[in-house]
Amino acid sequence: MDIHEYQAKELLASHGIRLPRGGLAYSPEQAAYRASEIGGNGWVVKAQIHSGARGKAGGVILCNDEKDVEAAADKLLGRRLATQQTDPAGKLISRIYIEETVPIGRELYLGFVLDRSAERIMIVASSSGGMEIEEIAERVPDSIVRAIVDPGLGMQDFQAREIAFGLGLDGALIGKAVETLIGCYRVFRDFDASMLEINPLVVSHDELIALDCKMSFDENALFRRAEISELRDKSQEDPRETFASDRGLSYVGLDGNIGCIINGAGLAMATLDMIKIAGGEPANFLDIGGGASPERVAKSFRAVLADEKVQVILVNIFAGINRCDWVAEGVVKALEEVGVEIPLIVRLSGTKVEEGKAILREKAPRVVVADTLAEAAEAAVRAWKTTAANAA
Repeated sequence: MDIHEYQAKELLASHGIRLPRGGLAYSPEQAAYRASEIGGNGWVVKAQIHSGARGKAGGVILCNDEKDVEAAADKLLGRRLATQQTDPAGKLISRIYIEETVPIGRELYLGFVLDRSAERIMIVASSSGGMEIEEIAERVPDSIVRAIVDPGLGMQDFQAREIAFGLGLDGALIGKAVETLIGCYRVFRDFDASMLEINPLVVSHDELIALDCKMSFDENALFRRAEISELRDKSQEDPRETFASDRGLSYVGLDGNIGCIINGAGLAMATLDMIKIAGGEPANFLDIGGGASPERVAKSFRAVLADEKVQVILVNIFAGINRCDWVAEGVVKALEEVGVEIPLIVRLSGTKVEEGKAILREKAPRVVVADTLAEAAEAAVRAWKTTAANAA
């Protein structure tokens, strides 16, 4: 789960990280008032969306007076901002963050991520801030400093000092870098984050200040982090994925026209590949998991049909823990309650497969029942092409 910049900064501030003075606004008038509250001679108006590279896309505007702040807010609020990290439609700007400008001596990069191979938190820092880490790795690879934190000990002061020296800091900034690094580590650890990025972390006079921040969290840990769950902004999410996740389904939206209902991530990936090989384009990745009850199957149909682009549905179930007759009952339930009007291809394999096929033949005769994955994918692509041709 992602959160907004201002929300991430509130978490950083709770652990002693230095930030520019700032305030949130939902209207141009409120933005101008926030600027007067903050004071100073310059402000930055920032679009609050779940994406990086906002500055390059026009989502960060420098202002010299309160009228400029109001005009910048009026320009941003209510529009959709497309960046390098969003789809072409972009994301809606419903709130903006106004910050004071600060003098910048140097720009640094600081990131905390979960290194799955090492099963540890990894710190990635660079003396070349202001760029994406991919750009830094390509253009100035020697500037990158890495450190891995032992989960039993936590981050130690000596590790933080080594990173600070690696960034070329000296004098009083070493102590402040240690405070910043330890504080960021504690935010990461205490809130079950999966990514924390400060870019840039700037040297301003004799201070280290976080000018921008991004954070993501482990959704599997949200049940014990109510304060983080409350920060979720569903307007920034794919509505198809939000609909599915609210119903306990694992869903990723794609750009095709063939909806997929599958149990198991590996089988789902194989199904997507087979659809591509057959000449089609999958509309989603939907894994209903191990407990494919009739009710859960019906929910899956609702999630897939929430995407208006879907013209065909392919159900591919391998029943081990599941039972094919349960899945078949779920398909029948979906046809009756949800109203599936588009072509439907079902491939069942495993426990109670013959019983499942018998249920479909008796209660859902219009469903195409396939014996193999290849056969199911080819039937789905064939149905999609026919539907597309008829629509044309």
